[in-house]
Amino acid sequence: MFAVQYHHYGDPSVLEVGDRPEPHAGPGAVRIRVLAVSVNPIDRLLRAGHLREVFPLPLPTVPGRDAVGIVDEIGEGVGDTAIGEKVFGLGGISDTTAEFAVVTAWAPVPPTWTDEQAAAAGLASVTALRALEALGDLAGATLLIDGAAGAVGSAAAAFALAESARVIGTARGTNHERLRALGVIPVTYGDGLRERVRAVAPNGVDLALDAAGAGSLPRLVELVGDVDRVVTVADHQRAGELGVRIANADNDSSLLRRAAASGAAGHYTPDVSEVLPFREAADAHTRSGAGAGKIVIRLAGQ
Repeated sequence: MFAVQYHHYGDPSVLEVGDRPEPHAGPGAVRIRVLAVSVNPIDRLLRAGHLREVFPLPLPTVPGRDAVGIVDEIGEGVGDTAIGEKVFGLGGISDTTAEFAVVTAWAPVPPTWTDEQAAAAGLASVTALRALEALGDLAGATLLIDGAAGAVGSAAAAFALAESARVIGTARGTNHERLRALGVIPVTYGDGLRERVRAVAPNGVDLALDAAGAGSLPRLVELVGDVDRVVTVADHQRAGELGVRIANADNDSSLLRRAAASGAAGHYTPDVSEVLPFREAADAHTRSGAGAGKIVIRLAGQ
């Protein structure tokens, strides 16, 4: 099969298209013919070698954590899907940007999403849902999301709004209208955040989620007043220093089904900034790393 891969760590130029042996679905897994994948921060960190001590990968390695595709092989013990069903899901730590990929968590794609939106939903939605689970009951709460315009932040905002939370989200000014359209109260991030948040939430903030990893955790703790009501998905170092809880994604099909149900109900539509063909994977990684938004790589139907 064809696959995007890299033979050594480095900048996006190390990505190339080559041949790989086809993977096959083991017990509890399914194989999909991949339609599209998204580029996530962990893909760029792994490719650059920044996580080699934590996640040593055999080289050459195929990048990609999530994908959307058509089920074409079903492993032993799987009874909730069928050959030919379109699903979005999560593979291993790095292995989905290929003609075929094995996923161990999946859900049917809701009819309200395009293939590209489904490709962008996997990792972002499970990360957001795990973070919100850690924060507890959201009904009637005022939630501050730092990085609300990003993939995880916007997913968390959509899920929280559906649970009757009031959501304040930080973002650059160019994203404020998009946040307002979602029902989020936008504020600009950076210096002066405390004053800007207090201006729109004079009664205080109940909960906070750091989805940006931009060094805001001390300010979030100060605004909320309790480290137990702050969660980060992006700043492990400061979380350890402050005692803030960390939420991590895991391959849980029930979370993907919740995201799909939210999508079918019209509450959650994954944001996609740009779609590029698989032969432009290096450019996709470059643009993603430069802050161009959620980039999706299309593998089939080109």
